[in-house]
Amino acid sequence: MIEKQSIDPNNPTATPVLIYTMEMFYLLANISSLMNVKWYLGIPLNDTSDLHLEVAQYGEQFLGDNLLGLQVGNEPDLYARHQHRPENYGPADYVGEVGDVIKAMQANGNIPNTNNIIGPSVSTATWTPEMVFDAGFITQYQNNLAAISVENYPTDNCFAIYGGNGSPHNPQDEFINFLTHDGLYSGKHMIEKFLGASAVAQQSQKQMLMFETNTASCGGFPGSSNSFGSALWGVDYGLQLAYSNFSHALLHCGGQDVFYNPATPPPTGLSAFHEWTIGPLMYSILVVSEALGSTNNSRVIDLFTNDGNVFTPGYAIYENDQLARVLLINYMTDASGANDYTATISVGGGDTGTPNAVPAQVKVKYLSAPTVAEHFNITWAGQTFGGQFESDGRLKGNETIETINCDQGQNTCAIKVPAPGVALVFFSDQALQESEPSSTATFATTAVTRTLNTATIDAQVLATSNGHSGKDRALGSTSKGSTGAAPASHVIPSLTALFSLLAGVLVLFRAFTR
Repeated sequence: MIEKQSIDPNNPTATPVLIYTMEMFYLLANISSLMNVKWYLGIPLNDTSDLHLEVAQYGEQFLGDNLLGLQVGNEPDLYARHQHRPENYGPADYVGEVGDVIKAMQANGNIPNTNNIIGPSVSTATWTPEMVFDAGFITQYQNNLAAISVENYPTDNCFAIYGGNGSPHNPQDEFINFLTHDGLYSGKHMIEKFLGASAVAQQSQKQMLMFETNTASCGGFPGSSNSFGSALWGVDYGLQLAYSNFSHALLHCGGQDVFYNPATPPPTGLSAFHEWTIGPLMYSILVVSEALGSTNNSRVIDLFTNDGNVFTPGYAIYENDQLARVLLINYMTDASGANDYTATISVGGGDTGTPNAVPAQVKVKYLSAPTVAEHFNITWAGQTFGGQFESDGRLKGNETIETINCDQGQNTCAIKVPAPGVALVFFSDQALQESEPSSTATFATTAVTRTLNTATIDAQVLATSNGHSGKDRALGSTSKGSTGAAPASHVIPSLTALFSLLAGVLVLFRAFTR
């Protein structure tokens, strides 16, 4: 389905050419036929003298309304630095190339929709979004743009992999920078540089997208990017993006050697139960999704709780001008409980000019782990994806939603937030219902890779056995095709691997070449 051009694996800027067969588009369309999944695709910009628009043509043909947009150019501010363009390549040159793509699309009778372009996707390493705007990006292509996009990581771990002229980072030293609301690598600190661009996007009535991000480029940091601390960072970052009027964010994923993956497949073609590895950031995605709800009307406010304490941030989420949910974060780690904190929430009353509105009780879901350094012992409302190579994509355990009584006479609700942890507070049954999936679906795999030599034995039994050999039992060889093999019979698993997704969760996909 995909053929990748061979490149130097030690060169992080040598993007390979990817050749797709039609199976790619069939695959995407088939997924969307089963679940509410939408896609982003990218138009290659590696050779502007010979534009390849098949991605746009077949993307629109096969995906229809499930195609959210087409990215034109990925981090163009790095093209010259990475020797993909002349040294004097600037924002005006990029804007001109986007215009060439749009004209070519308009001249192609097989591409009916030319108003779904996404850009400029700058990394801000050398250009700001405003520099591209000033070159005419929005004024010239207002009718062709679906969204404004940027890309950003708080830091990188590239030196550890590629060496070169970068700066080495000690993961242990960097960890603390993710663990405060206003830290060096916090979402608040990252987004500050994009507030002007976000305002321009609003004025232009365009969505604002964080089109590539995660804890650190080049795969993240071992020990921190795959820790519970990164889950807290992801929740804080996601709601800060919403507070700053971003519509979507794409968390970058990679292969087996990447630390920040929300989900990592088995290292080989395995097809048994529970062999995916779910990373802490997957929990962030669940929490942020439930905090925002499903109405698409939510408004998010950074509360600057506890006089702006950087270790205990909080957000309020409103639906139709009514408080629906409050999310509280505790970045501190303390097994003794001394740094758990209790947030006292009031609704209306006081000097607000509105009547007291605290409900008789609220529902609370908790995201928790023993420490910020924990990798797998993480629960969301009492459920977990399990440890390494232990997941089939479904939460395990019974969901636990706590009910907390409020003091309506004092107009207060007291919510305890563990150290470390997140509390998501629902102020009505409707707010809780709007955060839950309307339904779930489970699908059996259509192909299995392990159909030979599948007999298993309980590990505890094996540990205490005498280890009789197959030779002594006259079993002979168990290898397929061997002349000493036993009679042709084998055990086929009665259960194939299962895969589950919450219905209604938006999945963002992007394929591109630089």
